[in-house]
Amino acid sequence: MPSPIDTITLPAMEIRQSKGRKLYSFAVDGKKIPSFACISRLRRSAQAKLQGYQRPEVIAHIEEIRCYLESASPMLPNGIIVAFDSRLKFQPAAAADLQTPYSRMGMLTIPVSRSADVPKPGTIVDGQQRVVAIRDAQVGRFPVVVTAFITDDIEHLTEQFILVNSAKPLEKGLIYELLPNTKARLPTPLQNRRLSARFLEHLNHHEQSPFRHKIQTQTSPHGHIKDNSILRMLDASLSDGVLYKLRREDAPDAGITLMSRLLFPFWGAVREVFAEAWDLPPRKSRLTHGLGIVGLGNLMDHIGLPKSRERELLTYYRQRLAPLRPLCAWTRGSWRLKDSRMVGWNDLQNTKQDIALLTNHLQRLYDEVVAPAHETKTT
Repeated sequence: MPSPIDTITLPAMEIRQSKGRKLYSFAVDGKKIPSFACISRLRRSAQAKLQGYQRPEVIAHIEEIRCYLESASPMLPNGIIVAFDSRLKFQPAAAADLQTPYSRMGMLTIPVSRSADVPKPGTIVDGQQRVVAIRDAQVGRFPVVVTAFITDDIEHLTEQFILVNSAKPLEKGLIYELLPNTKARLPTPLQNRRLSARFLEHLNHHEQSPFRHKIQTQTSPHGHIKDNSILRMLDASLSDGVLYKLRREDAPDAGITLMSRLLFPFWGAVREVFAEAWDLPPRKSRLTHGLGIVGLGNLMDHIGLPKSRERELLTYYRQRLAPLRPLCAWTRGSWRLKDSRMVGWNDLQNTKQDIALLTNHLQRLYDEVVAPAHETKTT
């Protein structure tokens, strides 16, 4: 038996924007919003597919809004943004004086099911904390302005969420995790980071990746390598390192597959050669720290594209990293720098100066210890 469906009918304005895009603006009691719109929480499916996009509720902030709503004369001028699926219907008014070249008045009909098994037609894109605060506030009702659009495309929802929130104090990690699931043109800083973010997702969830479930993101909070450390390493290599030579602007997914054939063996060798340091969190290991990830990423670029066959790359990198093991102080001891200066392993911090110091030191060690030995074998 089909579940009973109620409707909410409200006067609204339809605003026509570019290329058929339409917005709907209307007022509604904020306490009714949860009956027709849900909050899509960011999570991963069993197949590691990204689902949802909203950050978790910020309890303290919600409590502040709720207390304000229960005060003498509260006002929330900012609108709630809701994406509806195609079940939302708009019936324009017949009166000509209620229309302009870009807008028209009419009535919106929102379906509301009494069954929890029927998905709600709306998803909150912006304003989740205000909606929760209104829901919990000890007030009879609180009307708010809602701006809505209609789409059945989750990618479109995600893009709008990023665009709405990118200029606000929102956790960057959340935006970076959403970027791989978008295609629309975004602000330049986000546009430039899209490939790195897509590659990071691949590294964190591919079964053969040495980074599998080790990168800390919104949906993988137990990883001990910070997502920003990986992004900085990828950004550097994609801009002027070995990954730049393998990237495919015309086919990003094919490029990621190609780049993985080099990056997986290199970091797989890092995992084997520096096994103890690899499994420790950054506070106990400078290898999983930002400066270690960036420094070794630079060493990968410095080694360059090997001529070995793909199936031999793990051995190739293992042979080149093994001589460095006794010279690296990832978890204890000190680094002996070029000027004979000794720096304690945990004295190095995630600063530009220390990253450059370690990066140059690893590169020098490779040139002085590893490269000559392999050049001799070759000759």
